Amino acid sequence: MKKNSKKDLITRPLAQNKYAKFQYEIMHTIEAGIALLGTEVKSIRNGKANLRDGYCTFRNNEILLKNVHISPHKNAGEFFNHDPLRDRKLLVHKNEIIKLKISTEKKGLTVIPLSIYLKGSWIKIKIAVGRGKKLHDKRQSDKAKNARREIRSALIR
Repeated sequence: MKKNSKKDLITRPLAQNKYAKFQYEIMHTIEAGIALLGTEVKSIRNGKANLRDGYCTFRNNEILLKNVHISPHKNAGEFFNHDPLRDRKLLVHKNEIIKLKISTEKKGLTVIPLSIYLKGSWIKIKIAVGRGKKLHDKRQSDKAKNARREIRSALIR
């Protein structure tokens, strides 16, 4: 039997954007690294990140994470702390950036963050290309979700 290494065992979510799956139809996802400051790493490890209003933009063949709130670290001084809403560079291969840029140039597609998690000792982010849902699509997904919940509860009884 093969032993699991520490890197394989440690993959836990630190922040999730559950609202994104309700708001967007997810096409495909990509794992990326994030360029962070030391106080940002400490705050994320404490679970002080909010992805709800976040999105990604492209600038100079780079992909930037915008509008993601990472709270200032409480044990650091004001001078050494970070700006909570600063733009953060995502670490993705150039060919993946090109693919994402081409897919977002299509009508109605955007790149959104889904979750931040630890992978070994590295902080990673899962981003997705998604299309915004219309109101009737949201109602259909709610109906399907309620039907699955009722079936599950009926099977348990």
